[in-house]
Amino acid sequence: MGQAAYRVRQFFAALTSPLFRRDAGAPAQVLTPAQEALFCRMSAPDRRHALQVYRALRARGPQTPDLLVAALLHDVGKAAGPPPLWVRVAVVLLERWAPRWLDRLSAGDPRGWRRPFVLYRRHAEIGAEWAAQAGCSPLTVALIRRHHDPLGSPDSEEDRLLALLQQADGQA
Repeated sequence: MGQAAYRVRQFFAALTSPLFRRDAGAPAQVLTPAQEALFCRMSAPDRRHALQVYRALRARGPQTPDLLVAALLHDVGKAAGPPPLWVRVAVVLLERWAPRWLDRLSAGDPRGWRRPFVLYRRHAEIGAEWAAQAGCSPLTVALIRRHHDPLGSPDSEEDRLLALLQQADGQA
């Protein structure tokens, strides 16, 4: 039930937390203009969340530029079809209580009423493609692509950075 409570807190934080001026310059510190344009495509709640992930990683000490760029762009694929609030809520509930049903809803072509479910579940792949087109490093692209993938023991540098990204994403 801890994950559900976290998602409820995240939901209300997204509705109520403003995008502070101090956050406005963070993307320009690590993103190229093309990458910053991607960042700006995200909805305000997704940008706030990305900045929270970025700040959480920075609070842990110096981080690689690849990881910080991935923190800011990990959810950019959601801009392909920003999911309505009811879809975000439904995805969280279905992930917890009916993952097979969610798998069926999010399979196939993104058409009709299932479109937001399909795009939501594919946002990591979409975001990785956009990040590659915007000139992100292969490591950053891999981190974005894999940010929802289960991770065993971190055996490589990529896995170690992915574990940090996932931890920060889960706390933001």
